[in-house]
Amino acid sequence: MTNTMIEQVADALKRKEYKTAARLLKPLLKKEPNNPWVRLYLGRLYEETGKLEAAEDNYRQLLKNTTNPKIMSQARQGLGRLEAREQKRREQALAQATAAPGSEELGVFVLEAVASELKQAAAVKFAQIMQLDPYSARLQLPSRGWRLYRTGAIGELKFYASSLRQAEIPCFCLALADIRKINVFSLNYFSEITYKGATVVCHNFQEQLGSLNFNWSEVSQRVEGRLPLFEEVMDMDVRRKLQRKRKILDYAEFCDLHLSSRNSIIRLCDHHYQFQKGIALASLQSNSQSKGLQEHSLNQGTTRSKWNSLLDFLNRQLPQLPVWSDFTIFANTAIDYPDLLGHLPSHINLSRWEETSWDPAFELYSGLVFLKNGSEY
Repeated sequence: MTNTMIEQVADALKRKEYKTAARLLKPLLKKEPNNPWVRLYLGRLYEETGKLEAAEDNYRQLLKNTTNPKIMSQARQGLGRLEAREQKRREQALAQATAAPGSEELGVFVLEAVASELKQAAAVKFAQIMQLDPYSARLQLPSRGWRLYRTGAIGELKFYASSLRQAEIPCFCLALADIRKINVFSLNYFSEITYKGATVVCHNFQEQLGSLNFNWSEVSQRVEGRLPLFEEVMDMDVRRKLQRKRKILDYAEFCDLHLSSRNSIIRLCDHHYQFQKGIALASLQSNSQSKGLQEHSLNQGTTRSKWNSLLDFLNRQLPQLPVWSDFTIFANTAIDYPDLLGHLPSHINLSRWEETSWDPAFELYSGLVFLKNGSEY
């Protein structure tokens, strides 16, 4: 009786009568849920009606639990059809994405941190989408901060980003041209501070000196980072021969204030801020603007203490503002793409004896933060 009903299911599937096949399978699943032929045709029904994940699970369970050569062969064929179907879908979606206007622009693809408890499951999905082995996929997923994973045509990157986000793997991609459109002003000093906002003396990207007014409410977020300052030293190798080596001498501290509505960034640097000019900031209290500025200034103390006082002042003015400070984690992946970074002006202007990828890496990080929170990427 069971064999006859299974044959009827097979005939219904051949005739593409899927409702009939489902009706016939229902009592069989209740009576013999572990019958491999029943499970095989259930997988075929799932496959034909577009329930592809369920079909794949069914076929893989059959390969794991069945020794019947015919059933194993048909299960493998089913998996092959599913893989071919997925490959065709990917090719069509990729072709559509790369045909859109502007799809050839240079872009960056960034992976965001995945929680440790979710990493194993995420790695399996990541491996399938990016066509990697699961072990390599797990190593690629960051646990902290951002990872610059790939560069290339923005249309192709958008396709991968969309596929990964559907699989609940956090990521985004952005065009490099959009970062270059952001106005960056290098701040010299605060010349006026009020309860509502401030006036700063700064340079634009053409090194023209001027002033800029903004309200504290316009600042949408902050980005902080440290850039290494290098020196060239002579050192002996294992054969006691002198060789030139690059050594980190110190760090330059940076803080970017993002004015999203103006498509602008105000950039502060401890090596560029003119502490001897402008408003005294170190002793300002949260309410001192309304009472008049006190005279004790940033002229006292080390550059580090002055810089910390400046950051404390910004913390008081912008207490609820998001602060992005994982630049070093990101930069350690970004500096592996010097060709990409060469397309990006850094607006850093540190005195260096040779160019370094760290400067445009900070420009890239701040620009990505700026655009990610104001676009659909």
